Amino acid sequence: MSARSRRVRARVLRTPRSARARVILIAVVFAVLQLANLTSRDTPDTKNYLSYALSLRGESKQEAAALTIDYVCAGKASVARRNQAVDVVRFHRASPTRRVVEECRREQWRGVSARLAAGQTAGHTVPFMSDRFMRIFEARPGYPVLLMPFITVLGVKWGLWASAVAVTVAGGVLLFLVLRTLRVSTGAALTGQALFYVLPCGTTAMRPMTEGLMMAVTLAALWGCALVLEGRARAGTWLVGGSLAVLFTVKHSQALFLGLCLATACAVFLARRRRWDGPLRTLGVVAGCGVLATVLLARALHYPSESESVQDLLTGHYARPDRARPWPEFLHLEVAFWVEWARRQFWEPLFLTAVVAAGWGALRRHPAFAGFLLAAAGTGVLNQAAHPDINVWGDRLIVLLWLLPAVGLPLLLDTVVRPGARALGGTVPGPARGDTEVAR
Repeated sequence: MSARSRRVRARVLRTPRSARARVILIAVVFAVLQLANLTSRDTPDTKNYLSYALSLRGESKQEAAALTIDYVCAGKASVARRNQAVDVVRFHRASPTRRVVEECRREQWRGVSARLAAGQTAGHTVPFMSDRFMRIFEARPGYPVLLMPFITVLGVKWGLWASAVAVTVAGGVLLFLVLRTLRVSTGAALTGQALFYVLPCGTTAMRPMTEGLMMAVTLAALWGCALVLEGRARAGTWLVGGSLAVLFTVKHSQALFLGLCLATACAVFLARRRRWDGPLRTLGVVAGCGVLATVLLARALHYPSESESVQDLLTGHYARPDRARPWPEFLHLEVAFWVEWARRQFWEPLFLTAVVAAGWGALRRHPAFAGFLLAAAGTGVLNQAAHPDINVWGDRLIVLLWLLPAVGLPLLLDTVVRPGARALGGTVPGPARGDTEVAR
């Protein structure tokens, strides 16, 4: 890369102080808006992650159960109170808060007390479900480790809220950095940050479960890919490898999907160029090693296998006997799921429209990076395909696919606003020494 090219790239990538201030301002506005819902964001999975984090800070099973149940029941009571306040028939009745809390506590303690009395005390999680089901969450220590300092300093309610805000804000900032690394204008990059917060990816990230952290780590990996494409091969490759390692602790199946998709994207690029050297080969090797390490570590640690996941799905979290022939039933459900999913998307085609427009924008503005973006977003499709359950709240299993509009629409915007900017992107680096790009 010539000295003039380096100066041009540095000038394009430089983030002015005013832009940094706007990044902070957008994040602060988002955080303030989230004060509208301090509780009632939890899902059934939240109990397991929260009790895991409480166990890590030294709480006994009984204490962890009490704190977790109090949080969950307070959330249910909050929802019941708000629903009644706007019910055209029951709005004048007394608040249901006390009744809902008491009923919730009785229901939750009934199952937990019985399992604790039966000796189900192994692991870090409180036994809200069978031991077989709880093993799934024992294999995901990354998110509870993140929660632990927040709930220790701020308590359960504020700690869960603050951790969700921190993760979601980090995701938006990482998306901004990805776009700036690709030499997108500051305005378009700020638009990407805002889109991450207002699209379903931001809403889902604010719920106390692993999806927010998964999206943030996936965006960190995408940033690494962008750095490789822009000539900083060493830093980018290390960032991708580190992201895959962190993702393994959060949800090992997602680390497997991301490593596999990124390795495939590298292989496609290299095959099209018909030369198997350079930074992309190194990146592909790192992603492939991540896949191999994920498989070997998961087996060595006796993590639940794919067959266990299928049985969990088909038996309603092991509430019924195992299926004798699970795979044919799974494939039948898979086909039925995607038919119904497509029908619903065609009925309200905003999501599909956003995905198509974002994909087109990414391919026009930066074809090389578009391959990595499609690979990362495609892990959401793989995750959903592994769990074809149409009743899961808010399409959260496929939420990573929303990263495509969040990143791709600003790329499309930049192409429209700055037509000449297309010439700045769309290249794949060739053989390089250190972090300098030598082929355009």
